[in-house]
Amino acid sequence: MMQFTHLHLHTQYSILDGAAFIPKLMKKAADDGMEAMAITDHGNMYGVVHFFKQAKQFNIKPVIGCEMYVAHHSHLRKDKNLKEDRSGYHLILLAKNLKGYHNLVKLSSIAFRDGFYYTPRIDKELLKKYGEGLIASTACLGGEIPKLIIKNNIREVERVIEEYLSIFGEDFYFELMRHGIEEQEIVNRELIRLGKKYNIKLIATNDVHFTNKEDFEAHRILVWLNTGKDQDDKDGMKYTGNEYFKTREEMLTLFEDIPEAIENTQEIVRKIESYDLKSSVILPVFPLPEGFSEEMEYLRYLTYEGAKRRYPDMSDEIKERLEYELNEIRKSGYMGYFLIVQDFINKAREMGVLVGPGRGSAAGSAVAYCLGITNIDPIRYQLLFERFLNPERISMPDIDVDFDDYGREKVIKYVVDKYGFDKVAQIVTFNSMASRSAIRDVARVLKLPLNESDRLAKLVPAKAEIKSLKDAYAASPELRKEREQGDPLVQRTLKFAEELEGSIRSTGTHACGVIIGRNPLEEHVPLSNAKDSELMVIQYEGEHAEFVGMLKMDFLGLKTLTIIKDTLNSIEKNLGLKIDIDAIPLDDEATMNVFRQGQTNGIFQFESEGMRNNLKNLKPNSIDDLIAMNALYRPGPMDQIPTYINRKHQIEKVAYPHESLEEVLKPTYGILVFQEQIMQCARIIAGFSLGNADILRKAMGKKDKNTMMKMKPEFIEGAARIHGIDAHKAEKLFELMETFANYGFNKSHAAAYSILAYQTAYFKAHYPAHFMAATLAHNMNTTDLLNQYISECNRMSIKVLGPDINESDAKFTVVADNIIRFGINAVKGVGEAAVESIVQERNENGPFRDIYDFASRINLRTVNRKTFESLALAGAFDSFGKIHRAQYFHTEDNDDTTFIDRLIRYGQKTKELKNVSQMTLFGEQEIVSIQKPLPPDCEPWPLTKVLVKEKEVTGFYISGHPLNEYQLEFQHFVNTNLVNLDENQALFKNKVFKIAGMVIEFTERYNKKGEPFGSFTIEDFSGSMRFILFQEKYLRYRHLIQPGTKIFLQGMVKQRKEQIALYYDISEIMLLSDVREKMLKKINIFVYLAALTPQLTQKITELFKQFPGKFQVVFVFNAMNGNNSLIKLELSPEKLRIDASNEFFSELEKIEHLTYTIN
Repeated sequence: MMQFTHLHLHTQYSILDGAAFIPKLMKKAADDGMEAMAITDHGNMYGVVHFFKQAKQFNIKPVIGCEMYVAHHSHLRKDKNLKEDRSGYHLILLAKNLKGYHNLVKLSSIAFRDGFYYTPRIDKELLKKYGEGLIASTACLGGEIPKLIIKNNIREVERVIEEYLSIFGEDFYFELMRHGIEEQEIVNRELIRLGKKYNIKLIATNDVHFTNKEDFEAHRILVWLNTGKDQDDKDGMKYTGNEYFKTREEMLTLFEDIPEAIENTQEIVRKIESYDLKSSVILPVFPLPEGFSEEMEYLRYLTYEGAKRRYPDMSDEIKERLEYELNEIRKSGYMGYFLIVQDFINKAREMGVLVGPGRGSAAGSAVAYCLGITNIDPIRYQLLFERFLNPERISMPDIDVDFDDYGREKVIKYVVDKYGFDKVAQIVTFNSMASRSAIRDVARVLKLPLNESDRLAKLVPAKAEIKSLKDAYAASPELRKEREQGDPLVQRTLKFAEELEGSIRSTGTHACGVIIGRNPLEEHVPLSNAKDSELMVIQYEGEHAEFVGMLKMDFLGLKTLTIIKDTLNSIEKNLGLKIDIDAIPLDDEATMNVFRQGQTNGIFQFESEGMRNNLKNLKPNSIDDLIAMNALYRPGPMDQIPTYINRKHQIEKVAYPHESLEEVLKPTYGILVFQEQIMQCARIIAGFSLGNADILRKAMGKKDKNTMMKMKPEFIEGAARIHGIDAHKAEKLFELMETFANYGFNKSHAAAYSILAYQTAYFKAHYPAHFMAATLAHNMNTTDLLNQYISECNRMSIKVLGPDINESDAKFTVVADNIIRFGINAVKGVGEAAVESIVQERNENGPFRDIYDFASRINLRTVNRKTFESLALAGAFDSFGKIHRAQYFHTEDNDDTTFIDRLIRYGQKTKELKNVSQMTLFGEQEIVSIQKPLPPDCEPWPLTKVLVKEKEVTGFYISGHPLNEYQLEFQHFVNTNLVNLDENQALFKNKVFKIAGMVIEFTERYNKKGEPFGSFTIEDFSGSMRFILFQEKYLRYRHLIQPGTKIFLQGMVKQRKEQIALYYDISEIMLLSDVREKMLKKINIFVYLAALTPQLTQKITELFKQFPGKFQVVFVFNAMNGNNSLIKLELSPEKLRIDASNEFFSELEKIEHLTYTIN
C-alpha cells in the first residue's frame, strides 16, 4: 500500500483543542505501517521533544512543525479595533533540517515575546528573515489563502501566493482537506486550479485533533471547556467528527481522485533531513577574574582557599580526596558548572539570603563543601563523591539549592543580571486534568447537576497512590458502581472524564526550575510568556529541556529556611543576640532531648505521630541517629526501625551479612540503611570501583534486570577471589543488597536535611517562643496546622494571645517571655494592604488610643468595612475596653446601620474636616468638632457565639474552646486525635479507635435506591475529619450528627475484600456529655503512706463531703518495705461515692501528694 504521512496534526499540546495523546498516535501509526508523522500544534512547540522521543521509540521519522498564527499586518501591532488580527492567519511550518528547526524555534519565541495578542503571532517579514530550512503549507480554512478564496478575492489570492513563493519557493505546498465541509470543497477546487497555474504541489492532510473516530465526542467536550460553553451551545462548533488520525487506507480512499496529494506527502518526508535534538549540556561561560585564564585553574584555587577554612589542619587523606574529586571534575568538563553554582550561592549569603546546608547527592562532594555550595562535611559523615558524580558513567551532576523564601527572587535576579536577561528563563509546566477535575469539567459541559458532580468527584479517594480514574475505580466500590450501574448521565460523565483525564488544561511555571544558557536561549529552545514573571519560559518541560542540552538549576524556596531566618531575626530584635546557625554545636543536650521526648511538632521532617513515637523509643544521642531515622522512616525500610532500636539499646545482638562489612555497617548496627552502604558493600565484597558500585546500586533500585544480570557474575567472582565466599553465599549477599537497594535512601540528602531538622530543634529547645512564632507565621493559611501548633504552644506553656490592634504585627510575633501575639495577616478578610496601612500608621504616630482614634487615623480606602468587621470579630479591638464585640454589629429595629458603619462615617468626616482646616488661609476657620457615635446598648454575645465568630476569621478559638469542658473525656476515654487517625490510618487497621469532637458540618444524601445516608465532619483540638454513615447506622445516629453537637465515636479501621482502600467502620456514637455517666466505672486515687498526714486526710475528707455522688472511689496506698519493694494496699469504702464533676477533679488536682486514674 502507498505510504502516507500526516503533516497537519494537533496533539494534546494544542491546549483544550487537541485530544490526541502522543503515545496513542504513535502506536496507531506504527500499527498502520506509517513511516513518518508531523507535529503541528497551535502556535506552540510544547510537545516537540516528547513527540521526538516517542517517534524514535516507535521507529517513526519525526517531522517537527507548528501551525503558526500570521498577523494580518505587523506582529507588533495590537489594535483592539482589528478583531481579525487577534489570532491571525493559520500557516503550517515544518522544519526541513536543523537550520529550519532553529528558525522555527526563533519564530515561536518571537511570536510569544513580541507578537502575543490573544495568540502568539508572527508576520511575513519574520518569515522572510527566518524562512530558511522551513517548508510551508496553506493550513485549514483559517489560512490566509483559503480565507481569500472563500471571499472570492482571487486577485489578492494570487498576490499572496506569489508572496509565499518568494519566501519558500519549492517548499510551499497547498493543503487539501475533506471533512465534509462545503467551504473546503470550494477551496480545494481553487487550490487544484492554482496549483497547476503556479506549479505548486498539493498535499492531502486531515487536520488531526483526536486519535480515533469514536473520540469525537470527547474532543467536542474539550472544545466546549475551552470556549466556556456546554453541549447545548452548538454555534461555532467547526468540527465534523472527521478530524481524527485516519489510516493510510482511509486517506488513500478519501483522495483516490487526487493520488498525487498522497504521494506528495512522501516528497516532503524525503526532504526532511534526519537530525537529533539530543545534546550534551551547553554550559554558560563563567567570567574568570583577572589573573586566571582557565576554569580549572580558578576552581582549584577556590577549592583550596575554602579548604583552609573547612579543614585548618588538612590531612593527606583530605588532600587526596580533593585532588581525586578535582581530577574527576576536570575529566567530566563540569568545572564551569561548579563555578557558576558557588558564585550565586556565595553571593546569596553575601546578600543575607539563608542557604540550605545541602540537598541530594551534592553533599557527597568535598569540593562542593570547600566551595561553600554545601555545609555538610562529606568526610565526617562518610558520604561518597561517586554517588554525586560517577566517573564510570559521566552525566550532569545535579546541584539543587534551597534558599529562604524571601531571598530566592534576589538570587534569581542576580543570575539574570550576571548572565543576561536573554540567557535566563523559567520552565513551563502543564496543568493537566486530574481525576476529580476531569469529572467536574465534563459534568459542567454535560449539564450534570453541580451537587451530583461534586458527589462523584469526592468519591475519588484523595490518596497519593490513586494516579488515575482507573485506580480510583479499583479503590472505591461506590465510584465503580456509579460507572457500571449509575444514572446514564453519570455513566456518560465518568466515561468521558476517563478519556479526557490527563488532557492539558493550561500552562504554568515551574516553581523552582531556572535555565541558564551560554547564548540567547531562543537560539536553542522555543520560549513563551509567563503570567506573573518578566522572565520568559522555555516551552519544554524540565526533563525535555535537559535532553536538548539546557542547564537546568533548581532554585528552591524552602519554608523551613524562612522559619529559621524569621527566628534568627526575632532573637536579634528582641534579645540582641546574633546567632550563626551554622556554628551551633551538633551535640547539644537540650536539642537532643527534643528528639528523645518526641516533642518534634514543627521540626522539619520529624513531626509525624509515627516518627515521634519512634524517636521516643530510639532515644537518639547523636546526629547520626537522626540521619538514620530520617532515612528509615519511609515505606519499605520502616520495617527495620524496631531492629535498629533494639540493636542500639543492646536488646538484640548486632549481626553483619559478612564480617568484612562491619566497618561499613557498624554505624547502623548491621542494617543496610543508605544507598552509599550498598555501594560500599559492592566495593568491599567484590572489589567493584565505587563508580561501578553506583551503577549496580542504580540498577538494583530501578529493578534493571539486564544490568544486574551483567554485573552479578562479576560480583560472585569478586567475592570468591577476595574473600573466598562460595557462589551460593555470594548470591545471597547480592540478593540482600538488591532488597535493600529498592528502598535504601541517599545518605547525603538524609544528612543535609537532618542537620536542618536539628537546627530547628535547637531553636525550639533554646528559643521556643521565637521559633514557634515563626512557625505559626508560616503556617497561618493552613487551619489544621495552625491549630496543631497553637496546641503545641499550650503544651510548652507559651501563650498565644489573640490579635490586638496596638500590639499585633503582620505576622505572629513574640511580645514578652513565652508570649506570642497573633498576626493581623492571619485574620481572614484583612488584606495585606490593610495590614501594612495599620502597622505603618501605628509605627509613625503611636498606638491608637481608642476605636475613634483608630477610625479617624486609618486609611479608610484600604481599611474598609470588611476589615473593621473581621478585626472586631477576632477581638483585635478588645484592648480598647468598654465596647464589647456584639456592640460593633448591633442594629436597632428602625435602623440597619451598625456601630461599625457609624465609626467609618465618623472617620471620613474627621478626615474631611482635617483637610478643610489645612486648606483654610491662616487657619482662621471656626473650630468645628464632630460628635463621636455612641456605642449601642446591647447584651454581650454568649461565649459560644464569640468562639464561633473567632474561628470564622482566625481559624481557631482564642477565648476558649467549645470542647474545653470535656478535657477529662479526652484524657481518659479517647485513644487518638483526628489528625493522627487520618495521617496514620494504616496503623489503626483492625484496631479500635475512640475519638471525640464537635460536629461542624452535616449533609444528607440519597443513593440510587432512594435510601438516605449522611456525611458529617467533626473537629477536635487537633483538626477536623469527615465520616460517612450508611443504612441503619445512619438512621440510628442521625440525630447525633447535627452541627454543633459534641459527640464521642468508637469504631475500627477496616479493609474490604480485594480492595486497596481502608474505611472507617463506626460502631457507636454517643453524646460527649453522656460519656462520663456511661463509661466511668471508678476513680483510683493513689497516696504514698509516707505522705499521709492528718492534714492530708482532712483535705480528702472535706473534698468528698463537698462532692457527694454515685461513683466508686478506690484508694491505693503505696509504701516501700524493708527490701525496698513496693507494697500496694487497696481500699474501697462501700459508702463512699462522689460526684465526678469537672469541679471535683479540679479540686482533687490541687491536693499535693495525690494522683488519680479513671477505670
